[in-house]
Amino acid sequence: MGNFGKWIGGGLGWVMGGPIGGLLGFLVGSLVDNTTVTTGSLSGGVRRTTPGAFGVSLLVLMAAVMKADGKVVKSELDYVKDFLIRQFGKDAAAEATIMLRDILKQEIPLRDVCMQIAGNMDYSSRLQLMHLLFGVSMADGGVTPQEESVIEKISSFLGISSSDFLSIKNMFIPDTDALYKILEIDSSASDEEVKKAYRRMAMKYHPDKVSHLGDDIKKSAGQKFRKVNEAYQKIKKERNLT
Repeated sequence: MGNFGKWIGGGLGWVMGGPIGGLLGFLVGSLVDNTTVTTGSLSGGVRRTTPGAFGVSLLVLMAAVMKADGKVVKSELDYVKDFLIRQFGKDAAAEATIMLRDILKQEIPLRDVCMQIAGNMDYSSRLQLMHLLFGVSMADGGVTPQEESVIEKISSFLGISSSDFLSIKNMFIPDTDALYKILEIDSSASDEEVKKAYRRMAMKYHPDKVSHLGDDIKKSAGQKFRKVNEAYQKIKKERNLT
């Protein structure tokens, strides 16, 4: 398989065991040979997520979403590959696609996989996973009801709050009062509450929160940050706020 790229490589740690490790199958040996694997107890709390653990987790959850409607077609794989290229570059996308194709052939124990991720991955990284999963689902022009249902299950299993899930969802699937839902407030909120919400969400979704995942993921996280800023600027304009 060759040397795994910088996006996947560099500390696979906890994903090498449990249900995710089982899904990796014959790829495990290659990954061990070509990456730096870090392990250790999490008894002191959830450790900062490595790029490798994040990348493998994303691929497994991507596969679960793609399989949501019971079939995976070539056009869908092409869309996902294009998405990966845009997000992480051509080399990383090629390697990730090879791994994704293998995972897609298997049954994915979604709840168990998500519980493994939730128990080992920091919250900001889990929020970024959710954002990328919606992005993948939108790659072919829209999110199907089956895909949305699976993503909502994933969010629940990962321990994502309902307000955070609705915030990210409304960045892709605008609902009534979507701008306010992105900021996690009601449309009846006062001007001061709007300003406080913006500051809170800008801090929560700031790209620096996932800088430990590498430049590619940090750049991708900037999309969430921009959506929050865009929502706030539109609300400001509607309310004539200064």
